[in-house]
Amino acid sequence: MIKKILIATVLTAGLGSPAFADMPGKNWISSAKVKAMLSKRGYRVTKLEADDGHWEGEARKARVNYEFHVDPHSGAITKMERDHS
Repeated sequence: MIKKILIATVLTAGLGSPAFADMPGKNWISSAKVKAMLSKRGYRVTKLEADDGHWEGEARKARVNYEFHVDPHSGAITKMERDHS
């Protein structure tokens, strides 16, 4: 009984959305394609995940760290910001 309550609490703790909600959607370009596209532009992807309806990640180029977003359907880079942390 306690395990069932704990699982229900964990699943609903994210404002009613299950923990697996941030998964690549249907017809998304693959993570490998995103990495290859950014690699061609000189970036080394260090982190990549599906988040809030887009690919989101971190990359490095010329000793500078960046945070980026990529449209999951077109592959367009919608955000590329220098990471100041």
